[in-house]
Amino acid sequence: MGTVNFLWNLTKNYITLGLIGLTVSDRYASIVPVGGISMSPTFNPHDSSMRSLTRDFVVVEKLCLEKYKFSLGDVVVFSSPTNHKEKNMKRITALPGDLVSTPHYDAVVISEGHCWVEGDNQAWSLDSRSFGPVCYILLHIHLLMKRNLT
Repeated sequence: MGTVNFLWNLTKNYITLGLIGLTVSDRYASIVPVGGISMSPTFNPHDSSMRSLTRDFVVVEKLCLEKYKFSLGDVVVFSSPTNHKEKNMKRITALPGDLVSTPHYDAVVISEGHCWVEGDNQAWSLDSRSFGPVCYILLHIHLLMKRNLT
């Protein structure tokens, strides 16, 4: 009977810790791997041959949409406008009211509730220059810090 109680208590503890971890990860902050080279060299820096690519992980907080006012230079994660199951990480380069000019658009005034995002590696980045301004509703999380794991 002692073994059954021990296993039951152990199971309850693991379930409780799992639910707490899931809640924190879902609502407050989580660790997310960064894939691709669109934000290189800030994230996933590589050598000139592109054979050696480090894998970065970032800590992101998820309360920013309720409390945080985005500013130029912030790195955000958002749902891709072309595939809502895919997440993109880019830097905010223009905010509502700003004027943006690119080869694909003559001049765009960023409307309220939107922002212009671009990757740091512009040669390899699918960003607002391709799909236009991003709605704040698509923004999920705001970057807090990064950690290189080589």
